[in-house]
Amino acid sequence: MAGNEPTAGYDEAAVERWAPEPDKRPGRTAFQRDRARVLHSAALRRLAGKTQVVTPGTVRLWDASPRTRLTHSLECAQVGRELGAALGCDPDLVEAACLSHDLGHPPFGHNGEQVLDEFAADCGGFEGNAQSLRLLTRLEPKRFVTDRTTGEMTSVGLNLSRAALDAAAKYPWARGGHPAGPAFRKFGVYEDDRRIFDWVRADAPARDRVCFEAQVMDWADDVAYSVHDVEDGLHAGHIQPSRLHSAADRREIFTVAVLDARYVPADTDPEELGAALDRLQAQEWWPHGYDGSAVDQARLKDATSQLIGRFCTAAETATRAAYGDGRLTRYKAQLVVPRTTRMECAVLKAVADLYVMQRAEQERLRADQRVVVAELAEALTARAPEGLDPQFAALFDAAADDQARKRVIVDQIASLTDASARALHARLTMQA
Repeated sequence: MAGNEPTAGYDEAAVERWAPEPDKRPGRTAFQRDRARVLHSAALRRLAGKTQVVTPGTVRLWDASPRTRLTHSLECAQVGRELGAALGCDPDLVEAACLSHDLGHPPFGHNGEQVLDEFAADCGGFEGNAQSLRLLTRLEPKRFVTDRTTGEMTSVGLNLSRAALDAAAKYPWARGGHPAGPAFRKFGVYEDDRRIFDWVRADAPARDRVCFEAQVMDWADDVAYSVHDVEDGLHAGHIQPSRLHSAADRREIFTVAVLDARYVPADTDPEELGAALDRLQAQEWWPHGYDGSAVDQARLKDATSQLIGRFCTAAETATRAAYGDGRLTRYKAQLVVPRTTRMECAVLKAVADLYVMQRAEQERLRADQRVVVAELAEALTARAPEGLDPQFAALFDAAADDQARKRVIVDQIASLTDASARALHARLTMQA
C-alpha cells in the first residue's frame, strides 16, 4: 500500500504502525507521513510559547527574539536531517525524531519538569522524554481506533511508525532503568504506556540499546543547543568573550561542566576542558570581542555555522571510519563522536549554564516559576475537572482511580505554554 512500504535500509517492521491505516496521498513514504504529522501537530506549535534559555523580553531592544523550544526543535531538525542523511539514515525519519524530541517538555522547561516530578511521585513521576512518547502515542488527537483489549474507542496519538517512535526514544527504559544505575533519573516511558513502548522496542537487540537514528537526534540536539545557547547569551549581553580567558572564570566553567556529571564525567580532568576551550578560541572565526554591531552579528552567525559543521563533521568522519560506507540504520551501527569533540560541545554548554542560567535574576525567575507550577497542580487537584481543557476533563472523568486522575492533571499542566500556565494559575488561585 502506497506510503506504507519500507524505504531503502528499513524493513516492514520499521514502517509498521500500531493502528494500520491507508495513506490519503499515495506516493509518500511512511517516514514522510511521520514528519508531516509531527510538523502539523498542535504540540509542536505550543513549543513556540515555551522558553529555551533566554526569556523573551529580557534581551537588548535590538534583539528581542531569543530562541524558544520551537525554534530550537526546528534547528535541531535541520542539523539532524543533514547528519542523518550523510550517514545513510532516512532524512525524514531523523527529522521527525528531532521535531518530536522536546514535545513533552512542560512550561518553564526543566524547572517545571522538576516540580511535576515531585508532584507525580506517587503515580510514576514525570520526565519530559516519557511525556513525549505519551503525547505521540496517546495525547495528541489525530487517530482513534477500537482498543484491542477493551473494545473501546481510544486515541493512538499521531500513530507514527515504529521506527519514528523508536528514533524519538532518547532514553528507551522505564524509571530507574538507566543503564548507568538508578541514580541517573532520565527515562523514556511511564508504566501505563508500557504496552505500546514494548511494541515499539520489539526488534531492539538489547533492552537499553538506543537506535542509530535516536543517537543522531541526540547529538543534533546537543550540537544545536550548545551552540545556539551561547549565541543567544552573547546577543543578550550575558556572555562576555573576554572573560573566557580569565583563570578564575575558566575554573568556574570547568566546575559547572563536571558538577553532578552534568556535561562530562565527574572524573574529567579540567585540563582536558581547558584544552577544548583553547582549541575553540584559537579558531579564526571565534567571536572575540563581540559587541553586537552588524559586522559582529554576521561574524557570530558564521561562528555558529562553523561550530555546527565542526561537530557534525567530526561525528560523521569517526562513524564512517568505524563502519565504512553504506546505509547506517536502526541497530546496524553506533554513532561515534570523538572525545575531543564531546569536550568542546560540553564546554559550550557550561559557558551558557554559568553566564545565562545561573544569573541571580534567572534564579529569582525560576523560584517564581516553581511556585506557579506547584500552586497550579494543587489548585487543579482540588478543583478538577474545573480548569481542565475539554480533552483532559473527559480523561479525568473516565479515570479509574486517584493515581490516574493525578496523571491527567500532570498531562494538562505539561501541555501548557509558559503564558497559559501563568494565566490558568492566576484564574484558579484568584478564585480560591
